[in-house]
Amino acid sequence: MRIFAGLVKCADCGWSLSYCNHKSKSGATGYFNCSKFRQLGKVGGQCTAHYVRYDTLYAYVLARLQDWIYQAHTDEKELLNRLLKTSDKESAKAHKKQSAELAKAEKRKTEVDRMFVKLYEDWTSERISEYNFKMLSQKYQAEQQELVEKIDRLKSEFATEKQTAADTEKWIALIKQYSEPTELTAEMLNTLIEKIVVHEATKDPDGTRTQEIEIFYRFVGRID
Repeated sequence: MRIFAGLVKCADCGWSLSYCNHKSKSGATGYFNCSKFRQLGKVGGQCTAHYVRYDTLYAYVLARLQDWIYQAHTDEKELLNRLLKTSDKESAKAHKKQSAELAKAEKRKTEVDRMFVKLYEDWTSERISEYNFKMLSQKYQAEQQELVEKIDRLKSEFATEKQTAADTEKWIALIKQYSEPTELTAEMLNTLIEKIVVHEATKDPDGTRTQEIEIFYRFVGRID
């Protein structure tokens, strides 16, 4: 339970998942669920009361780390090539999304700048009152500032998003410190993993429960 502290996140809102115990006749069962939903319920936003059992999460994360550690020890060169190809695909997806967001933000900023100029012209020509001028000025200035910050953030992400071979080699060096682990520790998890994102489970037509769990590793991101 404590070994996952701060690592397990909700896919919907990004909040950390809280550890809880469910007591029944068969005994206590540990699980994680969204702390935002627990505090605010449906009123708090888009989250639902979804959860993941502690033993399910533990087994999945251990199996994935065991697999990566095995590959690092048996064929480090092949693993490096595989991870670099995966990171290229993920970077391409992120780049496309960020490009669209940046273009939208820059277009909107141009529009707001023009509206601000037009507003000033209307005020100096006395087509609008000083009260309306001040009110709209504050509104436009606030949006301008918000857009400038968003544009700067997206440009910064562009500058740092590209995965490098050095980053991948660094992660492989980290996982090679471990050999055939049979249990998880807080030290191992925090060394190798950045976050674990839990999605709401779905049920297949036959009643089978399916749940997506994404592991984002340090330096290399999501590679599973």
